[in-house]
Amino acid sequence: MAIGNRLECLRGHPSGHARREPAAYERVAVSSSSAPRPSYRSVFAVAEFRALWLSYVLSAGGDRLALVAMTLLVYARSKSPLLAAITFASGFVPYLFGGFFFSGLADRLPRRTVMVGCDVARALLVGVMLLPHLNLGALIALLYLVTLIQPPFDAARSAIVRDIMEADRYPLAAAVLQSTTRVVTVGGAAAGGLVVALFGARPALAADALTFVASALLILLGTHARAAAADASGGENPLAQIVGGARLVFGDPALRTLMCLGWLSAFSEIPEGLAAPYVGKLGGGAVAAGLLIAFSQLGSAVTTPIFTKKIGPLTRLKWMGPMAVLSCAALIAAIARPGLALSMALFALSNVFTMYQIAANTAFVERIPNERRAQAFGFANAGIVVGQGVAFAIAGAAAEVVPPSTVVALSGGLGALIACGLALRWRRMSPAVGRHTARHLGREASLTRQTLVRAARSN
Repeated sequence: MAIGNRLECLRGHPSGHARREPAAYERVAVSSSSAPRPSYRSVFAVAEFRALWLSYVLSAGGDRLALVAMTLLVYARSKSPLLAAITFASGFVPYLFGGFFFSGLADRLPRRTVMVGCDVARALLVGVMLLPHLNLGALIALLYLVTLIQPPFDAARSAIVRDIMEADRYPLAAAVLQSTTRVVTVGGAAAGGLVVALFGARPALAADALTFVASALLILLGTHARAAAADASGGENPLAQIVGGARLVFGDPALRTLMCLGWLSAFSEIPEGLAAPYVGKLGGGAVAAGLLIAFSQLGSAVTTPIFTKKIGPLTRLKWMGPMAVLSCAALIAAIARPGLALSMALFALSNVFTMYQIAANTAFVERIPNERRAQAFGFANAGIVVGQGVAFAIAGAAAEVVPPSTVVALSGGLGALIACGLALRWRRMSPAVGRHTARHLGREASLTRQTLVRAARSN
């Protein structure tokens, strides 16, 4: 999941600027029950979203392809598990720096320009990786640079989706992207291994470069030009914008709580990181590990679109805390060391409850001013990616000492305890989950924006 996404502009408006109502969430939550609910057909009817979605499938699939190809290439040439692990860590470590320091580019510059520029830069870097006789150090460094450029692209894409989609259709668009992420994560890794096995690592890298080129063309031709969101921020310098974004996200209790709910995925994704040793203890091999990973992602990929379409925004908010707890608590059953079939069902069930991320995503989006949105999403996305990487490393180290099933159960229990605290905190912040909730959130979002304006003036 990526918690981050978007704000409010008139669809198709060339400047990307529009008057933001003080209570955008209120318009969604208290809409008339007799009004027809938006459908996924209406989401894909937006041409800009179709272009963004397809570009995302291409670039995300290419990322997974390149990561698998490079990991296998480095291991084949060095026979070093350490170098292979360092290579695979390129999917996590650079995101911390790129997420914090470069995501704000998508606020200071036009978001379409940022996305196209990132895709072109990544295509060129991967093209350099195809040069013959490059040593392993240079290859790994180039791969880290490719990942370093990804956060501003992700922040710009997350921010622009809310520009494109109307408020009532945004949760459906977010559900589509979340499910797509899970499918691409599994399919990209599987395709990467297959392509490398059939054609070799270099053709896989060439295919990755082509996906970036295709993504850039789709965004350039398929989305409207919009002015930079932070044009009206008074000429704030980049460092001040980073500080202001951090102050907004980490200083607002509601935003901080919502972001931490998104970061809980570090606990619920542990079964994916331990898939190989987990099935190894059950006597399974690579195929069983692949099935375990696929089922770990399948639960949410299938149910999130249904949940978002059928359940109203107020009910999603009401269930957000309990579902966050259950997404981790379900893993505690792994302490019983179930067989492969039961483990797949258990991990799929845990993943089903991560549907709460859509509610957290939407509430997070509606509280962020447009001129800070990409920077805020950069912080949120960096925490998710880096948190998962750290959690995988710690879980892997723990699995050297205790059985992987025990590690999964312990991570689930710890995550459930943290989720309980976050759920109670959120309930105290918005206690009236009912007909007054939307007005409450609208007032809180308005206060957040007023605080931001005062902070900007003081700077």
